[in-house]
This record gives sequence, C-alpha cells and structure tokens, in this order.
Amino acid sequence: MKMNREYESRVELVNRLKSEGVVKTPEVERCLLEVPRHEFVWPSMRRLAYEDTPLPLGESGQTISAVHMVAIMNELLELGPGLRVLEAGTGSGYHAATVAEAVSPLSLPEERWGHVFSLEIVHELAEFARRNLERTGYTSRVSVIERDGSLGYVEAAPYDRILVTAGAPGIPPPLIEQLSVGGKIVIPLGGERFFQELVVGVKTDSGELRTSGMGGVAFVPLRGKYGW
Repeated sequence: MKMNREYESRVELVNRLKSEGVVKTPEVERCLLEVPRHEFVWPSMRRLAYEDTPLPLGESGQTISAVHMVAIMNELLELGPGLRVLEAGTGSGYHAATVAEAVSPLSLPEERWGHVFSLEIVHELAEFARRNLERTGYTSRVSVIERDGSLGYVEAAPYDRILVTAGAPGIPPPLIEQLSVGGKIVIPLGGERFFQELVVGVKTDSGELRTSGMGGVAFVPLRGKYGW
C-alpha cells in the first residue's frame, strides 16, 4: 500500500494503542488500519481525525468515538468472519466499518461474510453515515437503518454480537431478546451525563445475560424508548 499522510497517521496511532495494550489482537489492528477514519469525521474535524479523542458530529450532540474505545469494544466483542452484528448508534459509520472489516473481510468470498445492521435515530446522521459508507465501499457489508436503536431490529434477528455506542440506564430488553444464545453484547451502562461502566453480557441457555463490568467509560446518552 502506498503510504500517504493519513495512512501514516493511522499507523502511528494504532502502533501507540498497541504499545499501550489497548489493541491486543492482530485482527483488531488490521481492521483499524483498513478503515480511513478521516473519511468518517465531520468535515470541519478532518484535521483531527487521527487524534485519539471523540469528535463532535456537527450540531447533532453525538460524537465519533475515540479510536481506543472502538478498539476496546471490538476486542471485547471477539469478532470473526460470518457473524451477524447489530449496532445501536451508527453515528458517522466509522465503528460499523471497523466491525465489517472483521465479520466480512474482503479476503473471503461473499458467501462467508457476516453483516452489520446499524441503527441510527438521528436522520441527519443516518444520511451522513450512508454517504460515508458508500464512499468508502462498505455498503455491501453494512446496512444503516434509521430507527430507535434501543428497540433493536427484529427483522434481521437473531444476532451473534450487539454493540451499543451510547450510554444506557439498563440493557434494553429487545436487545437481549434479539441476541443469540451464546452471543455477546457490549454496552455502556450508568449515568446519563457521560459517566458509565462498560458492560459485557453473554446470553446463557436460559435466555438471561451473564454480565461483567470492564471499567469506567464516557459516552453520550442513548436516545429512545429504553434510553434517557
């Protein structure tokens, strides 16, 4: 691959996250290197695309997550080819693209691909994400649906993995219902104002979740019926 300034910045950032122990597996590293974050930030924020920080998405009140948080969530999800993934909170489409790289790698034939179903409640952001994903070649691997993410998307359930990219007061019941037995959900839970705990849940044979807390995080609040 010919090195350009954006790619060099991406390599530098991912290498730093590796040295800090945030990026643990070669697959998460590969996916972060493949996705051009500068194509997913708000246009006025492009110069900051490879700063490891959340960035505002226009006047929506939403953000594109910091790269370290995307890495942490993807490591916890244990993604792999062929998995069906639900994302609540598309934002700019960046996180969905990194997940698509893992579940639908171009190195495999399409019949072995998984798929990402990403839900966005804000019309402007749903349109923004669709444009970003189309421009960067992910539309065959990611579907953006404009709706309340806390309700999930029963039309394509069940899902092997679910990720929620906004803080919720509790795990929305529809998401538990739509998760496969043995499937995994990663979600920030806690206060409305940017202070939560990142929680991993695994669905047992009984249909309940076995959960573990993974430490404090800061996300925008989840909107919708089971949000704030």
